[in-house]
Amino acid sequence: MKAVQIKKYNKSDIKVEINEVPLPDLGANEVLVKVFSAGVNPLDNMITRGEVKLIVPYSFPLTMGNEMAGVVEKVGKNVSEFEIGDRVFARLPLNKIGAFAEFVAVDKNALAKIPDYLSFTEAAAVPLTGLTAYQALEILKPKAGEKIFISGGTGGFGAMAIPIAKHFGLEVITNGNIENKERVLSLGADQFLDYKTQDYAKILSDVDYVIDTLGGKELERQFSILKRGGKLVSLKGMPNKRFAQSMNLSWWKQLIFGLVGKKFDDMAKKNNQEYHFIFVKSDGKQLAEISKILESKQIKPSIDKVFPFEQINEALDKIANGRSQGKTILNVTNS
Repeated sequence: MKAVQIKKYNKSDIKVEINEVPLPDLGANEVLVKVFSAGVNPLDNMITRGEVKLIVPYSFPLTMGNEMAGVVEKVGKNVSEFEIGDRVFARLPLNKIGAFAEFVAVDKNALAKIPDYLSFTEAAAVPLTGLTAYQALEILKPKAGEKIFISGGTGGFGAMAIPIAKHFGLEVITNGNIENKERVLSLGADQFLDYKTQDYAKILSDVDYVIDTLGGKELERQFSILKRGGKLVSLKGMPNKRFAQSMNLSWWKQLIFGLVGKKFDDMAKKNNQEYHFIFVKSDGKQLAEISKILESKQIKPSIDKVFPFEQINEALDKIANGRSQGKTILNVTNS
């Protein structure tokens, strides 16, 4: 079968190669999936550059790709939840990625069935962003009626995070380009701020929770709108000791992340707030719950561009240069 691989980390070059490799071995608790579509994400480039090797140390050659949608081809002897022919999707387990391939063996606990209303292309855009939103909200442990600010909610993440936050009973505030206002409000957002004319840091205060998608200098501004005792989860900040402990990383990695995340922990401590960093994990049960939430409103993810398998490097370059207005998808197998 064909698979997209890297042979080593490279900080200056994100190019990958397509190789001919054997079909993956199938474990007793695994499902062999014929991949039709795969989501292409900034995380893929981060892995190539070695930016997550302290969190997940990969061996080489490494088949790339973190999320996919496809059809069950074969099941392991301990698998009863899925049958041959089922349409399934997943965020692959951290220690066994490989969505950019014609076939992938996936632990049954990472898989969920695709809702009927979604195509393979659409389904491949859901797992990573949907699970990130769901797991971020689990970290926050919100109560119904409380307020959450989701920064930059007009992109692919917001399309998942807003309806999921509404499912948790939250009052949702977000910001972005005014052109997306009506679409975002239709997803369930209660308040939309035009980032060009409305400064959220001057308008909002005493917000219970923040999900940060911007990082950098915006983090301090987002802490400023949090109430005393509020919680912030960042997708773009730095890992901290709390994160390292939650991932059961070694003591020396906890020490390192404690140092790199100290700046943000100190920001939070000023007002008895909490800073969290998230690195999304696979979870088939959560993905099935997300599917129900999305299906109830017939929500479809925003797709920017679909690339053929042979153009994987063009897809990764598009992601690297921030030119996306929605999810970038790799068409692995024609459905």
